[in-house]
Amino acid sequence: MGKVFLIASGKGGTGKTMFAVNFGAVLASGGKRVCLIDMDLGMRNMDLYLGMENRVVFNIMDVMSGICKLNKALMKVRGFDSLYFMAVSPRKDGRRITAGHMTALCDVLKKYFDYIIIDCGAGMGEELQASAAAADQTIIVTEPEIAALRDADTLASWLLDQGMRDNCMVINKIDVDLIREGIIPDIAYIVNNTVTPVAGFIQMDRDIRVSTSRGVPVVCKTGTETGDNLRNISRQIVDQEYRV
Repeated sequence: MGKVFLIASGKGGTGKTMFAVNFGAVLASGGKRVCLIDMDLGMRNMDLYLGMENRVVFNIMDVMSGICKLNKALMKVRGFDSLYFMAVSPRKDGRRITAGHMTALCDVLKKYFDYIIIDCGAGMGEELQASAAAADQTIIVTEPEIAALRDADTLASWLLDQGMRDNCMVINKIDVDLIREGIIPDIAYIVNNTVTPVAGFIQMDRDIRVSTSRGVPVVCKTGTETGDNLRNISRQIVDQEYRV
């Protein structure tokens, strides 16, 4: 049976989708069967980050409402043998996805995939509640900015209240110069003042911006420090070895 990872964030703009896409790419490159699900109903972007914006015909809403079968909404990602993607609806409509819907969907997907990765919208809305019901482990993606860290802790506390104990945090957009100037918190402060174990840190990097603009995960580019870092973080999360 497969495992469901929920990728969440307390606020928007932290790089949550970037991490979800690269996390899936790392696992698929290692021979695992991986399904990426876009559940960011408000700000969907996963199709862009995968270079699949012109290929989406059916989406998760169509599956839930019975318009199409599951296999019609699953799309194989170019360049990978075992990475698949399911889009969310391009617009909000009257169709809702409940906790029961997501649990049933993931129970089916677990039969065919080693890992299901759900990219949920920022904050604590209905889509988070629905996605959390199906998740086995949560990865909170945040950045070293006071408001973002506070929101991440609020989200982590909510997850604990829901009975989700298997949570970790990834800190994105580390700017060494701003840390040296004392403008943003340093790594020691973050580790010592969060309620969630930190699985890794990702520095600001031009390669990330280029990769997301081109629709190709940054880990597909060999020999880069950021790619190696993302691979290491991904392995630590899967092995639950949370260390800086």
